[in-house]
Amino acid sequence: MDYLIWSCTVLLMLVGLIGCIVPMLPGTTFILLGVLLQKLLLPLTLGWSVVGWITAIWALSVIADFLGILIGARLFGGSKWGMSGATGGALIGMFFSLPALLLGTFLGAVAAEKFGAKKSHQDSLRSGVGATAGFLLSTFARLACAFVMILLFWVAVLTRVTEIPTL
Repeated sequence: MDYLIWSCTVLLMLVGLIGCIVPMLPGTTFILLGVLLQKLLLPLTLGWSVVGWITAIWALSVIADFLGILIGARLFGGSKWGMSGATGGALIGMFFSLPALLLGTFLGAVAAEKFGAKKSHQDSLRSGVGATAGFLLSTFARLACAFVMILLFWVAVLTRVTEIPTL
């Protein structure tokens, strides 16, 4: 039974890493679910303070995700049209490759700003660059949080640390 629990935990963490790159898949949430599964089904493998720290990093990843999108959209003059177009383009591009995902984000924002918001060509391009930069920024932030969450989990499990001292 322990092997099944460990397998599910590792699988959730791997899916979580993939989810940090693929939009609309909650990557760090899957990692947190893996940690919670491990703690609830094999409670002696790690302590609640480790789970608390991992949960705090998860919350940071959610905040960073929203901030990346807002910074990219707002600093470059994007509107709700651009954000919607970027999301649609990313959803289409994710089925092909990472470059198609980035290109889809860019083109979706440009097309939505140009035809939906009736913005100029230059403003539409600026919005596309902002949406793509925001997407990249939030992706890197999610990946960094995911790696820290996984690293903290494995260090705690392998060293049998059940409690992390508070700062």
